[in-house]
Amino acid sequence: MSAIVDYFALVKPRIIVLLLITTAAAMIMAQRGVPPFALVFWTLLGGALAAGSAGALNCVFDADIDAVMRRTMDRPIPRGRISVTNATVFAVLLGVAGFALLYLLVNPLAAWLSLAGNVFYVAIYTMWLKRTTPLNIVIGGAAGAVPPLVGWAAVTHQIGAPALGLFALIFLWTPPHFWSLALMTETDYDKAHVPMMPNVAGDERTKREIIYYTILLVLASLVLYPLHVMGALYTAAAAVLGAIFLYDTIRTWKDGGTQWARRTFKFSLLYLALMCLVMVVDRIIA
Repeated sequence: MSAIVDYFALVKPRIIVLLLITTAAAMIMAQRGVPPFALVFWTLLGGALAAGSAGALNCVFDADIDAVMRRTMDRPIPRGRISVTNATVFAVLLGVAGFALLYLLVNPLAAWLSLAGNVFYVAIYTMWLKRTTPLNIVIGGAAGAVPPLVGWAAVTHQIGAPALGLFALIFLWTPPHFWSLALMTETDYDKAHVPMMPNVAGDERTKREIIYYTILLVLASLVLYPLHVMGALYTAAAAVLGAIFLYDTIRTWKDGGTQWARRTFKFSLLYLALMCLVMVVDRIIA
């Protein structure tokens, strides 16, 4: 049982849940309702396996980093409960299974989009950007924004404007989300020699960057209305949620501690979930 728990932790299940929420939201928007159960099941299962593969490979390549950070030092590989070899084999098997499910039971476009997102996350973000530039999370955020494209492609066999809109929102949402986390764990990143914004540019610069990206995020969310991608219901909700998010980031900038950074981090998760919900509701009603 303990081995099962360790392998389950290896795939980073909390991240998978967030990715599947955005995938399901895109599927419902594309269908303008609930897609066939079988299509939803195979898309989400294939997506979960693919994301689990990427998460496990991230744990393999980041084992040296995880071993010195309080937040990650209890993960299975640093603690020696799973070997690098076994974790790699596990990750590859998950990846092959996820791609096969999507390719055979959903459609090839969804499978290739999912694979492209995973390759970007593992090869570009994990193996390169994370260790070399404080903009790692900005560029690497593109990988986490791919699931809506997969969900839309699963239903329509193409990529649509609402899915691209959700892709853009997740891409711009990623920096304030992760930099808020970095403000809470700055010493850990510094100790692991990971060039995150706080330990490279300082807290003050990081807090200003969080505000700048949040402003871009809110503007991007609102511009979907004049572009005729989303409707009035979505726009009203996006304005309210964006105002709360921006308020939290401004308070984070003024706060000398980590209280508001923690609040901003937590609200960012709620923000993304609620934005997905209002996009779905707006799309169905409209």
